[in-house]
Amino acid sequence: MEDSFFFEIVVIFLLSIGVTLVCSKAKLPATVGFLLTGVLFGPSSPVAIVVEQGSLSKIAEIGVAMLLFTIGMELSGDALSRLKRPVFLGGSLQLGLTILVIAGLAMPFGYGFRGGIFWGCLAALSSSAIVLRIMQEKGTTSTPAGRLSLAILVFQDIMVAPMLLVVPLLAGTLEIDPAAMAIPMLKVAGTLGGVVLLAHFGLDRLMAAVVRTRTREILLLTNLGLCLGMALLTEHLGLSLSLGAFLAGLLLARSQYSMSVISGILPYRDVFMSLFFISVGMLLDWDFFLAHAFAIVACAIVFVTLKALLTLPSVLIQAYPLKTAIVTSLSLAQVGEFSFVLSASALSAGLIDEAGAQAFLAVSVFSMMLTPGLIAIAPKVADAVVARLPGKRPVQPEETVQPDCDLNDHLIIVGFGLSGKHLAHAAKESSIPYTILEMNPETVKRFRGREPISHGDASQPVVLEHLGIARARVMAIVISDPSALRSITIEARRLNPDVYIVARSRFVTEISPLLELGASYVIAEEFETSIEVFSRVLAQFMVPIQEVDALAARFRSENYRTLRRQVVNVENLDSLAKRLPDMGVQAMRVGGDSPLLGVSLVNSGLRNTYGVSVVAIHRDGDTRANVDPGERFEAGDVVYLFGKTDKLFAVKPVFGTVTAPPPAGGAAPAAA
Repeated sequence: MEDSFFFEIVVIFLLSIGVTLVCSKAKLPATVGFLLTGVLFGPSSPVAIVVEQGSLSKIAEIGVAMLLFTIGMELSGDALSRLKRPVFLGGSLQLGLTILVIAGLAMPFGYGFRGGIFWGCLAALSSSAIVLRIMQEKGTTSTPAGRLSLAILVFQDIMVAPMLLVVPLLAGTLEIDPAAMAIPMLKVAGTLGGVVLLAHFGLDRLMAAVVRTRTREILLLTNLGLCLGMALLTEHLGLSLSLGAFLAGLLLARSQYSMSVISGILPYRDVFMSLFFISVGMLLDWDFFLAHAFAIVACAIVFVTLKALLTLPSVLIQAYPLKTAIVTSLSLAQVGEFSFVLSASALSAGLIDEAGAQAFLAVSVFSMMLTPGLIAIAPKVADAVVARLPGKRPVQPEETVQPDCDLNDHLIIVGFGLSGKHLAHAAKESSIPYTILEMNPETVKRFRGREPISHGDASQPVVLEHLGIARARVMAIVISDPSALRSITIEARRLNPDVYIVARSRFVTEISPLLELGASYVIAEEFETSIEVFSRVLAQFMVPIQEVDALAARFRSENYRTLRRQVVNVENLDSLAKRLPDMGVQAMRVGGDSPLLGVSLVNSGLRNTYGVSVVAIHRDGDTRANVDPGERFEAGDVVYLFGKTDKLFAVKPVFGTVTAPPPAGGAAPAAA
């Protein structure tokens, strides 16, 4: 039993639990724990558990395929269309520049032109498995750096097959025969084209038939069959397993049943991905590493730095700011898992010797182990580099914003995703002046002329100044990058101490840090989702909507107030919020079905029954303060109420329903 593969797998899993727990105590990601498990208990280790890791590596390849499958599932057709430019422009520039520079550096060391090109191919590839896994854990896959990293990694995976074909050519063991090469290329194109057509016309019918069975096991087997079947097909055609799985994910992403697919795949993906990281760690030869430890560490550091510098132009050429380019470059600064496949092919073809292969493996594993730390410090490094630039960085032509913005008392929307689009639509309907800043040049190009949108990095003071931050009333930051969110909040608060900053975060734990940095209000997606869930559930049990709204308001008040009280801030607005933590002013419009119609203020019961006070009424373009007690409410009145947050939410039903804002000319001004 001790020599069986099953025994080795079980022991490795148990050992990985202990190593990962130690890494967790040291605040290191699980990825590092799995890599260390492979290093500590691999074939060359003094305490070797696994004697031969070839079988483990083949099983681990399934994890990479499943990772690319889930990534493909998360990409809609529109998202993939928007990634075309980063994939082919950014990916080709990154790959080409890295190959040429590494080849030029390798040639003086006796490798020649062919050997230099091969070493360039090895260095150009990055690890899809590690980078995408860490970004998914951190929730940064939808940030500009995350999208660019994905685009470049997809292009690298596409180029693995041509690189494998080039290896025997570089080794001098392949004679070029255009006629012979044309047949395999036509075979690949025809097979993939047939698969796409079959999926386009038959995939929805297949998934509908599977879903109608209401059997989870059949759905899971169908998903695994499509994922691994497509992966095996592309491998048979000379392409990579992961590319086939990625294509399968893209095909399923267009299906209306796509969300049913991911949930069943994720547990299997995580298991196989753990095996992949363990198998990579096992590649490190202890004897070779100890004999050349200093040289390996030095080469790995030089390699990571050089590769990051060579990746910068592929991002900057797409008009992204320097900070995004630095974060993306550091994220892709390791050696990729497919480089191991290339090195094995080159070793068998005689293009490199055993010593060169071992040196490459040692540097590769070390660079992979550095990746979690590099991704973690990348935003801080980018901020430090940008801050050290002489003077204020001028706005680039692609990054120009509205010159000398003449708006006053306006709204600045940072980020034009779904939340940004909804906010802009609401501001337009309410006649609120606004301007939009977006860092994705493709989005800016698509909406220019239809929206007051500009391209730029909101963490740069010069960009905020052009947006009129000093005269803005509200700034809404609705982006997915936590680091950029903090930087923008700091700069906006510094340039305008009175601006009301609404920030959207992913998790509740991010609320307190953002409030400390100067945000006025932070909306956590995690918390708001929980509110929406219990509101929908209570509605199905016929709980009155007024009670549901009051309960939601109380939960919001209690949770956000608790987090706000943890913040120590000396600014005047925050001091006022501490004195009245659950009080506020809210504007309510009197609807046509409101019981308040024709009722005087003194008889309305708003103060005695609902605990709110009327401080002003806006009617016919005029705002009346110090309202007379005998004043009667009319349809369309905008009433400004003061009271506790939960009371303000509870009184909403009294004002009736309003289906849409009035025409632009009759819109009420926002409450001061």
